[in-house]
Amino acid sequence: MTDEQPTSRRAAREAAKSAPPAAAAAAVAGGPEAAAGTTTGGGLGAMLRRHPVAWLVSAGALAFALLGTGSVFAGVAWASRAEPVAAAETPTPTVDPARAVSDQPATASRLRTCSVAGQAADGRLMSLEGYVMRADTGEVLFDRSGSTPARTASVLKVFTAAAAISRLGPDFQITTSVYEGSSPGTIVLVGRGDATLSALPAGQESFYPGAPKLQTLAEQAVAAHSAKYPDTPITQVVLDASYWSSADKWDDSWKRSEQTTGYHSEVTALQVDGDRADPRASTSPRSTDPIARAGAAFVSALRTADPSGDVVDPGVATTLGTAVSSTAIAEVKSQPLRVLINQMLLVSDNTLAEMLARIVSKEAGFGGSASSLQQVIPSELANFGVPPTGLTIRDGSGLSDLNAVPAATMADFMRQVREGANGLDVVRDGLPVAGKSGTLASRFTGDNAVARGNVWAKTGWIDTAYTLAGYLNAADGTPLAFAFYAIGDGIPSTARAALDTLTTAVYRCGDNLSNN
Repeated sequence: MTDEQPTSRRAAREAAKSAPPAAAAAAVAGGPEAAAGTTTGGGLGAMLRRHPVAWLVSAGALAFALLGTGSVFAGVAWASRAEPVAAAETPTPTVDPARAVSDQPATASRLRTCSVAGQAADGRLMSLEGYVMRADTGEVLFDRSGSTPARTASVLKVFTAAAAISRLGPDFQITTSVYEGSSPGTIVLVGRGDATLSALPAGQESFYPGAPKLQTLAEQAVAAHSAKYPDTPITQVVLDASYWSSADKWDDSWKRSEQTTGYHSEVTALQVDGDRADPRASTSPRSTDPIARAGAAFVSALRTADPSGDVVDPGVATTLGTAVSSTAIAEVKSQPLRVLINQMLLVSDNTLAEMLARIVSKEAGFGGSASSLQQVIPSELANFGVPPTGLTIRDGSGLSDLNAVPAATMADFMRQVREGANGLDVVRDGLPVAGKSGTLASRFTGDNAVARGNVWAKTGWIDTAYTLAGYLNAADGTPLAFAFYAIGDGIPSTARAALDTLTTAVYRCGDNLSNN
């Protein structure tokens, strides 16, 4: 071992320049020991012998370095190899379909969580069609087939009332007259659709309080005839019901049981007390000849007005016909239309509804026929913005199961009724109130009593449907308009209570009502 510093390779090369060629080669290859030409104790072999471990380590390191360097160059060579160039493809541009973009600012959508799905699925309702909307904004909160036209039952009466307001005006009165006949001794009683004209004597009220009296007509007629023809008694009374055809008095889709039970009379322009057997009762059997019944009542009133028997012949007879004279000798008027509509809607009077529908047709120039109502009623409703789409108007009362109105149309109309504009305050004032008046006076009981006094609605019932439509003030103060039709052959009477329950559920939900 020596403490001498090793000679650098540069120094070895410098020394080799001055040495003999052989020695120089040895010096370059083996270092200073080889250059000196020493054969004993020097040279590469001697070094290996003196430091075997160090040389083995150095040799291993050199081999590793050489292998690593080769790998690097091999990698560079592979990465730099020439790749085949594929033919360039021109991409086909993809054009996204144009989307409509609203020019309105984005608004948050209200998440409503109060569901009435359970009440709407009540089996007693059979097939339900319903629609609920905010009465103030028109926002739809609940929809079950609301755009599908369906039978309305007596809910249709609100359309009849609105058409009458549009065509006739709320102060319109129905006139019943007595005219001179074609010869002295003959007088003509002319009806124009006032079913409230009463045969009860003065001082007695019929089912229609304040109705005009047949007795008043008779007294006027006796006085006028005796003044003009003092020596000629009245021997004949002609009954004129030709304001519309007296043959057009019953729809074949109506059930005759409505007549015999007492819910509806035949639709004739001349009758008294709605042709009831009991003038004071809402439901009372009706006759098969309202005109003849009215004639008999008028003759009785004439005799009462002539106690001496000098003016009215004891054998006075009645015949059917039409007035030929334009000279009126007696006349009475019904109460204003606003009163008649109230009487019709509160108790759902079928006869009044049919009378008003025919008068609207007559005054609109359509002759008063039942078939004309399909054109007349929607035409008048257009004045309130009611679309004709989906409307089938078979009658004025809703008794026919052929009538059809989408629940959405009816609910939207009830929004206008609530506002009361353009004369619809008359309809609004005639709607029954839950637990308070009309056909709703005894309804909304038990758990549903919470909605009493807060629901204004028209009821409906025929053999194949129970209906309810109107508006309400919800528990949270939200005004809602609604229409519900429960439809099905053989629908049970318990559907009425199920409708109350559904409506009460809507009342409880208010603005939180969900369509789920």
